[in-house]
Amino acid sequence: MPELPEVETVRRGLEQKLNNFIIKKVEVFRDSTIAFPNKEDFIKGLQNSLIQKWERRGKYLIAQLKKVQHEDINCSLEESQNNGFLVVHLRMTGYFKFIDNSTQPCKHTRIRFFDRRNNELRYIDVRSFGQMWWIKKDLSLNKIIKGLGSLGPEPFSKDFDANYLKKVLLKRTKSIKAILLDQTIVAGIGNIYADESLYSAGISPFREARTIKKNELTKLQESIVTVLKKSIGSGGTTFSDFRDLEGENGNFGLQTNVYRRAGKECRKCGNLIERRKITGRSTHWCPKCQK
Repeated sequence: MPELPEVETVRRGLEQKLNNFIIKKVEVFRDSTIAFPNKEDFIKGLQNSLIQKWERRGKYLIAQLKKVQHEDINCSLEESQNNGFLVVHLRMTGYFKFIDNSTQPCKHTRIRFFDRRNNELRYIDVRSFGQMWWIKKDLSLNKIIKGLGSLGPEPFSKDFDANYLKKVLLKRTKSIKAILLDQTIVAGIGNIYADESLYSAGISPFREARTIKKNELTKLQESIVTVLKKSIGSGGTTFSDFRDLEGENGNFGLQTNVYRRAGKECRKCGNLIERRKITGRSTHWCPKCQK
């Protein structure tokens, strides 16, 4: 599943490519991709909408929309009204592709957005777990999308520091790996970056969260931020289906220290990387470097 760096990479690509993109036509090939409202209202609501700005919250992409009446973009902006938000969650295999010379859609195409020049933003999703919402201006995103409303702080925010971690982990007996995967505690971290951050901080993924000392939490918080920033700079990680808007793979997978490296030598100590499941998720770690 795309994690924070992959979703941020997509957000930046969308913001760059969809400059002044006014949705003129929407084609839906799989109704279940639309989580809210129904298919007809989704299509009607998005028509003549200018995608003004893309934001990211955890693993969610959020587009701010303006309703426009004219082809002249400057005139449209002056007269435009708030048209709510288009929200996207890519889930496991969803990705966008920008096409300036529209072609026949592949069998995994779920939704197509066209602008007035027939440029296309195509949403492709092999396993079809991804979802989209059109939330009109008078409705609350957090109330309609429960997962969005329950997210913890962003890893790059001032609210995410060692004091916050100490407070939320104080009495938790779950493993620190399981805690990092909990989106209500910190938004956007998944399996890859939990493993990599714990390795960087020298903390065993099996440690009870409440046993981790303040100085270790400081190092963990710093490791999370560093690992995520490094991955964003590499365009995210690709081990299966992730693609950016240009159809390119992320390169961070070439730099992982433990993730998907079971049986290989640790880059620091030479000990073999091990793999075991925690709460159903494959976990990779170095028994010598992580205590």
